[in-house]
Amino acid sequence: MFPGFESYVGPAAGVATAMLWTATSLFFTAAGRRIGPTLVNTFRLVLAVALHAGTHKLFAGTWWPTAVSGQIYYLALSGIVGLSIGDQALFTAFMDIGPRLSLLIMTTSPLFAALFGWLALGETLQPLAGIGVVLTVGGVGWVVLERSLTAVGRNPPHRSRGIILAFVGSVCQAGGLLLSKQGIGHGWLPEDQHLSPQAATFVRMFFAGLGMIPILIVHTARARKLRESGIVPERVGSRGMGLVFSGCGAVVGPYLGVWMSLMAAHHAPLGVAQTLCSLTPIFILPVLAIAYKEHISVRATLGAVLAVFGSAMLFL
Repeated sequence: MFPGFESYVGPAAGVATAMLWTATSLFFTAAGRRIGPTLVNTFRLVLAVALHAGTHKLFAGTWWPTAVSGQIYYLALSGIVGLSIGDQALFTAFMDIGPRLSLLIMTTSPLFAALFGWLALGETLQPLAGIGVVLTVGGVGWVVLERSLTAVGRNPPHRSRGIILAFVGSVCQAGGLLLSKQGIGHGWLPEDQHLSPQAATFVRMFFAGLGMIPILIVHTARARKLRESGIVPERVGSRGMGLVFSGCGAVVGPYLGVWMSLMAAHHAPLGVAQTLCSLTPIFILPVLAIAYKEHISVRATLGAVLAVFGSAMLFL
């Protein structure tokens, strides 16, 4: 292991998170069109809890991590805020205003994360890192905004609700990452009592699953009333394929992706970690060009280059 390797672990995990979430967004979009965002969110958390439980048993020898009550509290709150409420808001925003405008609003998440890290943990960014955050967020925002402008003529019926929910998702994602970092033990426990990112992810995911129970109950009651009124939500494709896509998304997202995001937060300042985790709109460009034959404009390409350059500064 070469000198200074530790300083690269956090940024590398953040980039890995963004790559995994790129695949997740494709899987969950396909699943949401078939079974709806609430069932996708519930199924992915149940599967992720099972995967994390098995992983913890394999590597640590126990089915549940050894943690102090304060760690459980932070991680439980993190799971409910970041994964139950935040992701539910974001998935619903995808349905209301589409992924492009939703992702544009989500580019504010690193700014909230940097603010929360400074207020709660006393984290400050070096000038070079601060410039890197601004360049990366600006590049991502430029790409997503350019793509959103192509749909200006459309007027979604729930536009205002979708915008509000996207901002809720942005704040919750940053707040959930902060609570996860505190749940590991940063800021209040000695390093030898810190949880591993995998163990922390497992606890967080478990309580996120519990947090989905009231959301699922409300969704089920609402769906029943709509059916009784003769209103059936429009679905594309089969329910079985929806579950398959949800399962694939759960592996690369709530299992591997969230694990890597906590690895990033564990080894890097919160603002840096969230910035690199937010590179998904950049990584999805070549997928759209190759798999969906979409034309990628010069502006989108320049925005991607700007974001990658900013990310490189964060590694420095």
